[in-house]
Amino acid sequence: MNIVLLGYMGSGKSTIGQILARKLNYNFIDFDDFLQEREKMTIREIFNVKGEIYFRKLENKYLKEVLEIQPTSVISLGGGTPCYGNNMEIIKQSGHATVYIKVAVEELTARLWKARAERPLLAHQDTPEKLDEFVRKHLFERSFYYNQASIKVLVDGRSALKVAQEIKSRLF
Repeated sequence: MNIVLLGYMGSGKSTIGQILARKLNYNFIDFDDFLQEREKMTIREIFNVKGEIYFRKLENKYLKEVLEIQPTSVISLGGGTPCYGNNMEIIKQSGHATVYIKVAVEELTARLWKARAERPLLAHQDTPEKLDEFVRKHLFERSFYYNQASIKVLVDGRSALKVAQEIKSRLF
């Protein structure tokens, strides 16, 4: 069984996923890295050259592939991956465990403000207030998908190690 981590960008899916994979002796797959390797382009380049719609179609294509690639992997999805097309259905029908890594908007905004230049969807947010509003709106839209995860874990104020330990204890 694979473990699929969902959550908004900046929620710590990759960091938590790496720790969880080590604890379980699983492989770790960062879905964004997987997609970039297959396409030989960065996500930023894909967005800039081909656009978001093209990128979302790629996500769908590679999601199917990555869910079948290793039987014992922790897979950290991109923040929008479960929210487009029939991706959440594909994830749920795969039979893998799903975990929503949930972080409060204030914490997400603080994390993302520092990293917004590297994230195509955030590059145009030029004040912390605009970023906060954008994150709130996005989370509202995406929470329907995230909340379909079989396990929901609140991160706020806890280390990635503590969160990974909680996920492990709730899975096994």
